Amino acid sequence: MIVAPSADNIERAARRLRDGELVSFPTETVYGLGADARNADAVRRIFAAKGRPADHPVIVHITGVSALPRWARSIPRGARALAEAFWPGPLTLILPRADDVGDVVTGGEDSVGLRVPGHAVAQALLASFASIGGEGVAAPSANRFGRISATTAQHVADDFGKQIALIIDGGPCRHGIESTIVAFTDGEAVLLRPGAVSVEQLARVLGHAPRMESPSAPRAPGTLARHYAPRTPARLMRSAELAAALGQLPRPGARIAVLAHSVVQPPFFEGTWFDAPAHDTAYAQQLYANLRSLDALAADEIWIEAPPDGPDWHAVRDRLRRATHGN
Repeated sequence: MIVAPSADNIERAARRLRDGELVSFPTETVYGLGADARNADAVRRIFAAKGRPADHPVIVHITGVSALPRWARSIPRGARALAEAFWPGPLTLILPRADDVGDVVTGGEDSVGLRVPGHAVAQALLASFASIGGEGVAAPSANRFGRISATTAQHVADDFGKQIALIIDGGPCRHGIESTIVAFTDGEAVLLRPGAVSVEQLARVLGHAPRMESPSAPRAPGTLARHYAPRTPARLMRSAELAAALGQLPRPGARIAVLAHSVVQPPFFEGTWFDAPAHDTAYAQQLYANLRSLDALAADEIWIEAPPDGPDWHAVRDRLRRATHGN
C-alpha cells in the first residue's frame, strides 16, 4: 500500500479521503494518519485504527490561513500573527472551534487544533482534496496510540498494514518530531507542546514568551505523561549516570540497548549501541527511527543518554521524558 508521491497517486489519495477511507501522508514533522475532517465516521476510523481514546483531540490540516474562519469562531491577534509567521510549517494552533466542528475531531473540547503543513506532498494532497470539495484532513501521527511516531512510510506500514487505503511515501520526515502546539482558548498564548518552532521564535512574533501552563488549557495531542513510548522498558540517564551504569554491568550487557550522543561505547560492552547525532536538529530528525530500531531488538532495557539542558533541546527532552515515563 506504499505508493510514490506522483500527481496521480495524490489525486487517488484525495478521492480515498473523500470516500471516507484512511490515507497516510508525510509532513515535515511526522507521518499523519488522515481522514476527511468533516466526515465523523471516517475520523472514528482513525481512533479505531490507532486505539486512540475518544476524548483525545486530533489536529485538522488545512490549506492556509484563509481557511481559519471555517474552523475557528474567533482568531486572536496573536494566533493570526503566529499563523502568518510560521505557516506552512511545524506549528499547531488551538482555537475556539466553529459551531459546525464535530466532537469527534475535538474530543469533546470547545476548541480545535489547526495546522498548515510545510511538506510539499501534504500541501499537494490538501490542494487536491480541496479541489473535490474537501475542507480539511484530520491527521494525528500515524502510529499506535502512545507508541513511537512514524517518520517513514515503512514505519506506518509496520504499524497498520492493510488498515490504511494508501500510504504516500515522501521519504524521511525533515524535523522528525511533532509540531509545536500553542493554545489561544482564553485569548492568551499557552505553549502545550514544544516542537521545531521554539519558544524564542514564538516570543519574537508575539512580543513575549507564551505561558507554559494554564489550568484552563484544553487537552492536546501528545501531552500525556507517557507517550511516544517503545514497548521495551526505557530509562533516561544523565551522561555520568549512563557511564557509571555501564561500568557496573555484571556481565557484558548483551541484553541492553543504548542510545548515546556523547558517552563512548566501552570496549567490553556486547549489547547494541547507537551513536545519535550530537546536534539537536539532527538528533530530533533521527529520534523516532532510532527508538523503533532499538525497540525491535527486544532487549531487556533501552538506556538513553539524556540530552543537554539548553533551550535548543527542549522538544527532544519533552519527547524522551514521555517515552521513558514510569520506567
